[in-house]
Amino acid sequence: MALGGGTFTVQNKILPGAYINFVSAANASTTLSDRGVVAMPFVADWGKENEVIEVTNEEFFKNSVKLFGYDYTHPQMQMFREIFKNAKKMYGYRLNSNAQKAQNAYATAVCGGTRGNAITIVVENDVDVENGFIVRTLLDNVEQDRQTVLTAEELKNNDFVTFQKEVTLEATAGIPLTGGTDGEGRTPQNYQKFLEKIEKYSFHALGCNSPEKEIVDLFIAFTKRMREQHGVKFQTVVYRAENADYEGVISLENKLLNVDYNLFGDFSLVYWLTGAVAGCAVQSSLTNKIYNGEYDIDTDYTQTQLEQVVENGKLIFHKVGDNVCILKDINSLVTLTKEKNQYFQSNQVVRVLDQIGNDIASIFNSKYLGKVQNNYAGRIAFWNDIVDFYNKLQRIEAITDFNAEDIVVKQGESKESVEVTTYVTPVQSMEKLYMTVIVR
Repeated sequence: MALGGGTFTVQNKILPGAYINFVSAANASTTLSDRGVVAMPFVADWGKENEVIEVTNEEFFKNSVKLFGYDYTHPQMQMFREIFKNAKKMYGYRLNSNAQKAQNAYATAVCGGTRGNAITIVVENDVDVENGFIVRTLLDNVEQDRQTVLTAEELKNNDFVTFQKEVTLEATAGIPLTGGTDGEGRTPQNYQKFLEKIEKYSFHALGCNSPEKEIVDLFIAFTKRMREQHGVKFQTVVYRAENADYEGVISLENKLLNVDYNLFGDFSLVYWLTGAVAGCAVQSSLTNKIYNGEYDIDTDYTQTQLEQVVENGKLIFHKVGDNVCILKDINSLVTLTKEKNQYFQSNQVVRVLDQIGNDIASIFNSKYLGKVQNNYAGRIAFWNDIVDFYNKLQRIEAITDFNAEDIVVKQGESKESVEVTTYVTPVQSMEKLYMTVIVR
């Protein structure tokens, strides 16, 4: 991170940046950034390696074959379809390491992986051009590229292969590429590389698609470090975490039924939930949200078990009539303190606080840091921007009872520091009805 950020205990930070604390109150040209961005590692037999790729919902629908080697409707694409049920954009990272590229005498696959073995190069004589050839690239016998050339040197690389330019072209019914391997996938080392790469990106939800405790703990530690030390606010969805106890971590409880273990595992509901967390509007809740994905979810829980799961800080799906719904939009925080009371257990509240943390930091870093004098006029301008931002939150019903006088902007303990104190009351959706009917 180029700028400092995170929380503070005393005003002793070294790096310039925005340091913002959120605590419970004692009982007695600004814009709201859009939501919907997911960060997700994945294991696949095709795709770019060792780099983060940016994929929008529309790009996935149109270009899934080029990006991931399969048509949008293919079973291999199910995990991405689950994500994009709710997400707008994904920063994806293929975990596979040491994957080998398939090849033949004419070409080498662009990506390592066994999917490259499904590529075939066909060379045909061009009846319309003397000494000419038509070179076709097929994937599962479906044409992806066609070129008319006189020599191999004229061939242009495409989305699936790089051509050998020195070979002599000869007509052939089709020569498949061979030797592609997938390498290693879900190793702690590969997940660590992903987290190192994704650190510089901005997103709203991070998905951990592994049930292994070592990897889950790695994601939890990463989340705490980024939120607390760098001020980067997002939530991470993990599968059945043990003792996460943190508002930035959502622990999914449900496993899947009738799952194809060659493609997915019990934890695969993480894909849909991560997309839903990212795509949930700042003023909204996932409580009672209907699952609209393709998986068969295990919801065989008694009322007592559901209550216990919620008390343990686990997010769980349950059956409501014919629908499968999220019971309660909560995170894994269970230890309550004076600084973090029960409101911090609500993901709707955390979304509001994260929006404030990310957007106010962005306003300060882009408009004021190193650009505006730390005098009365400069602090009034910053105060006005914060008030404007809070008014927008109130207009969309993310917060309530906002009073501009509750915002105090003053010089900090050093001449270059600004100290801001505000109060905020996030709105929560209705969840419980207590009704008394009196018959007269």
